[in-house]
Formats: sequence, C-alpha cells, structure tokens
Amino acid sequence: MSRLPHLVGDDGPAVVVPARIAAVLERYADLSSLRVRTRGVDPEATAVLEALRYAAMSWRSSACAEPRTTPRRNLPQTREWLDTGEAADLAGVTSRAIRKAIKEARLPATKVGGWYRISREDLEHYKAARAA
Repeated sequence: MSRLPHLVGDDGPAVVVPARIAAVLERYADLSSLRVRTRGVDPEATAVLEALRYAAMSWRSSACAEPRTTPRRNLPQTREWLDTGEAADLAGVTSRAIRKAIKEARLPATKVGGWYRISREDLEHYKAARAA
C-alpha cells in the first residue's frame, strides 16, 4: 500500500487526493448533494468539494476517453458499456479474469440479457486497483 500524500497547512494537516480517488468519492459518496448542502453555508467546504468534482471530471475525461487500438466487431469506440471480452482487451487480461473479478465484487457489472455489461469508468478503477 502506498503512503498517503499529505501536507501541513496553516490549519493543520491537509491531504492531497489523487484525481482517481476524487472520482471514486464523487461516484460513491454522493458528494453532489453534500456540495449543494454546503453551498453558501461553508465557503471552504464548498471550495474543497468543487475542487474534488473538478479533479474527478478531469480524471474521467482522460481515463475513459482512450480510443481502442483494436476495435471489436466494428462497435463505436465511445460506448459507455463494454462486454467482458472488450473489458478484458482493455485491461490486458482474459475474459475469464474479468468474470472472476465481477463474481468476487472487485469489478461492478450489470447483467443484461444474460450478458455482463461493464462501464468504462468502473473498468478504469479496476485497472488502477490492479496496478496499485
């Protein structure tokens, strides 16, 4: 596990949040509603939440917009959802490894018509977790 980056500011310790982690927080911690609730109440909290949102959006646009080098079945490259084979190609693993990660809840997926669908963003989180 890597050491968390931190700084000591005027008000005490501060944490540097990587953009990928900001995207995780945005997605799963409902920071949008918190940002709305703190707006006009706590300017510093609002500024931090806006910075997290900006970092998350920046990471999403850079991580999820990568063009595929080998298109499968002539599908558009901008699709948000991938099947297990496409996800495996992008992650550099087998489709069996993708299905195992889904079964072990390490990779979120939705089952549609008997087939798994994986969002590009979830795949990027999975790839980053594997690299860590």
